[in-house]
Amino acid sequence: MKTRIALFLMILALGANGLLAQAPAAPAPAPATTGLCKTPAAMSNPANGTSWNGWGAGGANTRAQTAAQAGLTAAQVPNLKLKWAFGLADATSARSQPAVAGGRLFVAAETGMVYALDAKTGCTFWTFKAPNGVRTAISVGPRRPSGYAIYFQDLLTNAYAVDAATGRQIWVRKVEDNPAAKGTGSPTLHDGVLYVPVSGVNEENTGSRPASGCCTFRGSVSALNADTGEVVWKSYMITETPKSRGKNAAGTELFGPAGAGIWSAPTIDAKRSVIYVGTGNGYSDPPTGTSDAVVALDLKTGKINWAKQVLPGDNWILGCGAAANPNCPEKVGPDFDFSASPMIATQANGRELLVIPQKSGMTYALDPDKEGALVWEYRAGRGSGVGGVWGGAVDQQNAYFGVSDYNTPAPGGLHAVNLATGERAWMTPAANPKLCGTERNCSAAQSAALTVIPGVVFSESADGGVRAYSTRDGSVIWLFDTNKEFQTVNGVQAKGGSMDAAGPVVSGGMLYVTSGVGGLVGRPGNVILAFGLE
Repeated sequence: MKTRIALFLMILALGANGLLAQAPAAPAPAPATTGLCKTPAAMSNPANGTSWNGWGAGGANTRAQTAAQAGLTAAQVPNLKLKWAFGLADATSARSQPAVAGGRLFVAAETGMVYALDAKTGCTFWTFKAPNGVRTAISVGPRRPSGYAIYFQDLLTNAYAVDAATGRQIWVRKVEDNPAAKGTGSPTLHDGVLYVPVSGVNEENTGSRPASGCCTFRGSVSALNADTGEVVWKSYMITETPKSRGKNAAGTELFGPAGAGIWSAPTIDAKRSVIYVGTGNGYSDPPTGTSDAVVALDLKTGKINWAKQVLPGDNWILGCGAAANPNCPEKVGPDFDFSASPMIATQANGRELLVIPQKSGMTYALDPDKEGALVWEYRAGRGSGVGGVWGGAVDQQNAYFGVSDYNTPAPGGLHAVNLATGERAWMTPAANPKLCGTERNCSAAQSAALTVIPGVVFSESADGGVRAYSTRDGSVIWLFDTNKEFQTVNGVQAKGGSMDAAGPVVSGGMLYVTSGVGGLVGRPGNVILAFGLE
């Protein structure tokens, strides 16, 4: 019993961004020859036809698809059927979000495998093996002098360009040398430049050990030439280099300021020549003005133009509860990161807002023309360090947010908020009963990013369900339960589980989801599912 209590307290202390790291091994993969495309067709031009590119279906990170790009109407959604399933070999989590372009689907795994599949049938064109795990979304873009490349980042902050047609590596660039750095946020591709964010959960965890000291990591964005991988600029979210703060009671040297990692994809505002990022909590004293903030950087130089901090003084590391830890900041914050990307919402009257949810359960609308001045705020959940919504979605009328209040009586639910007023349009509670029943780590939390098409918003849940909600009133118009084993086109044994982080992808009349997130609070799985119409 004491061990179980200690584990539960550790889960509560860990931020949602560091929860789901380790899990038991998956079944052995099937032979590599299973499920290969019989006729390796030439890749079509990704600029033509329908696509989903990068984290948010475009640099504004709205996670909204037009009717033409979606190829799917609200009236058709209730008729969606499973078309194919693909198993991620040796994986117990399916966290990478697919990209769809040129008739192909590109997706990665935490084993480091990257796959190019036929978007309609799921057969495999090629695979690429990165030496470290990959959990980011994939971006696709043209490369000079000809052809196309896919771009992604591995967990050890190596950014890659890989030929989209063949799977051949073009270049690799490590963007951060600090040993605490992690590549969890998806790179954003824009106008020949790849913007790569860096987070750093390791020092949040090792800071619980007095002998380890704390802390030197700072969140950053690196702008890379998409053709060569050369660094155009690099900007730290804390501009001051960490300095010695003396020694703790254990005799270990302390450093600061530190923290403000970037967990999510950068957002591009080409009109204002700005890139926006959401930052996480600070780690060590002194507090800074760029943690728990939306930060606007010059697109060409990386210079910080402004930062809108919504929660000052949120310095937090693991182990700062009842037990004395000499590494802890003087004032311990609640660990309320921004784990989601800022979204550039354009209302019907043309007014633009920056909209973003926070782990606190709050959501904010900021004015991009007034250095992030607050326009409205809305509480969708109660918030906790264990919670954390990876992304909302916006159309011209509403912003949509899931609730991720793990370990509470009401852990999930979906909210629609009027963009013009910040008032609730509707709210749909989480499913009851949960689809996962009595399974260990079964939860109705809705932490995965959302996706909206005209008339429908899609949400995945930690209970293993994919649900489609009417944007008019929040009623559920379609549901699929992924808590089962699937026969896969590549012969790999695969099943669904918790759904977290990556959101649904809609393109060309198809819906793609990934299911399974192993770890301390997740339920493992390793499947990619593709849905379409009869």
